[in-house]
Amino acid sequence: MDIAALVGIIVTFIIVFVVQMLEGGHAGSIILFPAMLLVFGGALGAAMAGGILKDTIGVGALLKKAFLPKVTPPAKLVEDVVKLAERARREGLLALEDAVKTVEHPFLKRGLQLAIDGTDPDELHDILHAEIAAKKKADKAGTKIFENMGGYAPTIGIIGTVMGLVHVLENLDKPETLGHSIAAAFVATLWGVLSANVLWLPLAARLGRLSGIEVDEMELVIDGVLAIQAGSNPRLVAQKLRSLLPPDEALKAEAASASKKAA
Repeated sequence: MDIAALVGIIVTFIIVFVVQMLEGGHAGSIILFPAMLLVFGGALGAAMAGGILKDTIGVGALLKKAFLPKVTPPAKLVEDVVKLAERARREGLLALEDAVKTVEHPFLKRGLQLAIDGTDPDELHDILHAEIAAKKKADKAGTKIFENMGGYAPTIGIIGTVMGLVHVLENLDKPETLGHSIAAAFVATLWGVLSANVLWLPLAARLGRLSGIEVDEMELVIDGVLAIQAGSNPRLVAQKLRSLLPPDEALKAEAASASKKAA
């Protein structure tokens, strides 16, 4: 589990509040419920208006994915595919029927099942790549809602500030409250800019990055399944799959393979 998003956001908010206090203020002065409700609720509502209901309903699942992603280590994925290739080489492709039940990676499981069922290699290639294309479209739609919220939030914050200044002008006969009212008015702009640049836009970038990692995994799985179906030598399968990994991950996969052989 990668907690970079959670740590990054928490650290940024801590810095904001620490700086606020170092400048002589206090944390409570920038935590105003009406301003925060307007910015967060308004940004979500505007993003909802720019999309379809399905996109908004899926925000909770997208947040869970962004903060608690389930990413399979590439070295482990290569190791799993190579083990399956070794068994298929020894016992035949149909021998993987039982092994498929224990495979945790859903895309690998579907690809293996198609191969075992005798799907033509070209058709298998097309089916799995079509699934990748569908995933890219779905991930793009999920990322878009956070990008939209990041675009709307600063403007909605400005709307909140204007509303606050209108309230200030209505109470010019109470000079003792003007300073507090003007400061409170600008809190909405603060939360609009802050939420856009610390939450929504980083989360959109995070989801895009995770989508790229998952697509790379799926591409690797396709090459592995096709190699297993073709009865390729497991050593060649391992070398081919490691060549698709980033250099550091390829070294980890090679080291894991070497330690396994040594054991």
